[in-house]
Amino acid sequence: MKYILALLSFFSFFTANAQLLTKTKNIFIVTIDGIRWQEIFKGADPAIINSKRYTSDVELSKLMYLDSTAGLSRKKLLPFFWNVLEHNGQLYGNRAYKNKVNVSNAYKFSYPGYNEMLTGYPDIYVSSNQKINDLNTNVLEYLNAFDEFKNKIAAFTSWNVLKYILNKDRNGLPIYSGYDSIDENNNLDLHIFNAAQENLVAEKKDTRLDALTFIAATEYIKINKPKVVFIGFGECDEDAHRGEYDQYLQHLNEDDKMIQQLWYFIQSTSEYKDKTTLIITTDHGRGRKFTKWLDHDALIKGSGDAWLAVIGPDTQPLGEIQMPQQLYQKQIASTIAGFLGFHFTANHPVAKSIDFKTVH
Repeated sequence: MKYILALLSFFSFFTANAQLLTKTKNIFIVTIDGIRWQEIFKGADPAIINSKRYTSDVELSKLMYLDSTAGLSRKKLLPFFWNVLEHNGQLYGNRAYKNKVNVSNAYKFSYPGYNEMLTGYPDIYVSSNQKINDLNTNVLEYLNAFDEFKNKIAAFTSWNVLKYILNKDRNGLPIYSGYDSIDENNNLDLHIFNAAQENLVAEKKDTRLDALTFIAATEYIKINKPKVVFIGFGECDEDAHRGEYDQYLQHLNEDDKMIQQLWYFIQSTSEYKDKTTLIITTDHGRGRKFTKWLDHDALIKGSGDAWLAVIGPDTQPLGEIQMPQQLYQKQIASTIAGFLGFHFTANHPVAKSIDFKTVH
């Protein structure tokens, strides 16, 4: 009997730690800070875009981003989402169908959101946006412990606080946040980028221009071919807090175009083609009401409303999921590891992953 128990114990341990068989060998995670589900699934909000209080040039903004139906408006605003992801991936969070993605943390702003997303743990003690290192284990450093991913992980973020959330001091991963220079390693293109970034922007705030974040990421990816990449865009959230809806839409549209370029690069590069999963999501929602869309916190309804998009070789091309369902941001960390065939574990609780083959 003791031999049977020992055998069962071995198989239990092996099952928990064995690498699962998946087609995904690389994973890219892209976040767009503070984007409401309404803009993703319905396009530009007619009430807000028609308000001179929030839109500098109403007529031009409407020509660019508003159409006769929500379906047409969302295609205008997010052509990659609704011409590519809809046909080849999956999109979650359209509350018109009671399909929900929510944050689990109590605070509903950025640091707690990214902590939840990347560690799988909505830690009650992670309660501010201060530049302090996150003590929880994130999925990037978990993967970095395996030989397959060692020195093959990188992060590029517009918001400079993310290097603290990812705890670069602890894990030493190549994490470039805000206006950090990239390690050049005698590469001329990276040297040119660093010089340009230093000279182009006179006032370097906490959030770098998304275009610079994207250029930094893509140049690094072309040279180093990492297997796990995190890219965090941040300008939209800044625009919204200032009440600039036209700029919020403009930067969201630009982020969509950059994600399209990234996916084209992935699918036209032998190391990545048909072996890479792309996850796109946000760290929190925003207020639902006309006067509340600027902000988000525990007291503003809509702040916990999120969304999620996935495309890759292990994801069925089901498009927009139009059925009642509840997913949570805390499931993303395990999902990232799961796509690569691993069970994410840490010294804190970790939420279960999402199975995009059976979730429906």
